[in-house]
Amino acid sequence: MVFSSLEFLTLFLPAFLCIYTLSRPSWRNLVLLIGSWLFYSWWSPVFLLLLIAVTVIAWGGGLFLQQALRAGRERDAGRLLAVLIIANVAILCWFKYSNILVATYNSSTGLTGAMPVEWQRVVLPAGLSFFILQSISYLIDVRRRTVDAQRNFIDFGAYIAMFGQLIAGPIIRYDWVNNELINRRLTWADFSLGARRFMIGLSMKVLIADTLAPIADKAFALSAPTLADAWLGCAAYTLQLFFDFAGYSAMAIGLGLMLGFHFPENFNNPYVARSIQDFWRRWHLSLSSWIRDYLYIPMGGNRYGTFSTYRNLLLTMAIAGLWHGGDSWNFLIWGTAHGAALCVARAWSRSHLPQLPVALSWLLTLLFVMLAWTLFRAANFDNALTMYQGQFGFNGYALGDTLRLAWRPVHTLAVLGGILCIILPTLQSWFDGKAISARLMFLRGIWPLLAFLWCYSLIVSRGATPFLYFQF
Repeated sequence: MVFSSLEFLTLFLPAFLCIYTLSRPSWRNLVLLIGSWLFYSWWSPVFLLLLIAVTVIAWGGGLFLQQALRAGRERDAGRLLAVLIIANVAILCWFKYSNILVATYNSSTGLTGAMPVEWQRVVLPAGLSFFILQSISYLIDVRRRTVDAQRNFIDFGAYIAMFGQLIAGPIIRYDWVNNELINRRLTWADFSLGARRFMIGLSMKVLIADTLAPIADKAFALSAPTLADAWLGCAAYTLQLFFDFAGYSAMAIGLGLMLGFHFPENFNNPYVARSIQDFWRRWHLSLSSWIRDYLYIPMGGNRYGTFSTYRNLLLTMAIAGLWHGGDSWNFLIWGTAHGAALCVARAWSRSHLPQLPVALSWLLTLLFVMLAWTLFRAANFDNALTMYQGQFGFNGYALGDTLRLAWRPVHTLAVLGGILCIILPTLQSWFDGKAISARLMFLRGIWPLLAFLWCYSLIVSRGATPFLYFQF
């Protein structure tokens, strides 16, 4: 069940909201926990057991950690934290990387003469990467004494399993919501704002991301894309990925507000970034801050000299790339490329070289991001090389028949709408100083509802499409 499905919009969400709002405040975490487990079990009841197991490990581990800390057993607490982190990472690695490791080994057996391993593909549970990171951050924060361990299993389980952001984030840290887990108020203002954010997120997903998805799919399936084919497909995927993931985040934030939670923003206009550092301060903010606080800084950050700083940047971004997927080594290369770009940008900013003009800096940043997205989207490294050949003009320049026949006016509308949605937030300060007519104010207030109704009609006619980050 996904947010953009009829089951969620017409059955699960209305029924859950009715039960949740009518429940006593002291019962709402229990309602949230049961509803979230029901939502997750819709994918697979077996994987619900895994979610519960991870929750129990983190909850019990947090209690034992705090007990050891209060008894002054710092070394025991450190060892226990290491065991708990290894357990969580082992679960993640088994489900996410066992397939590619076996496939890589089997592909090398022809060179070594070894026997290939008979293997049944391991299915990746939805949202595993996200709730594993939440569990690890909670345990580390308990060890750091940043938060107190949650003694109530229902409250802690509701935090881990909260269906609004369970599958694809944002990655919510316990200290961001611990007070609201215990004491939160449902207000009409928050509910209205949350419903608006949810409808806007659904529009980003259905009207832009899903509309552009076929163009990106066809482009990346071409055996010899031309320059126009490759860049059109890359541009379509660049917009698709942002509006798919940012749309999910907006829906998750909206659902949180409807339930009384205030989640942080997960995107801040990343495609207007003027440097690669600026891009990562705007893209997937919850992951970027997680990497910074739980990987980069503990590894030493930039405190131990130039070599250590660049090494830490490369390692943390390589790990971030590997976290994104286990079906292809492309993700590891993608993360390493971003790490290298961060190193180059850092070295440039600390040199005596002249700073680039703002427009050129923005253009180069966007160009690098799009070239990296090619690697991110490609099914394998060979597919990425094929797209790169097209992007650099090795297969001709004109638009091929496949994309020319596939392109429709609705795709043009989706592209223009996507670009408009990217540009408008950058002009907000200009709009704030202008008088807005009553008609424009009315349109600003009513358009999310009209867009939602349009999305609903499209979902009825063509069905729901899973979010891209479900596979990560």
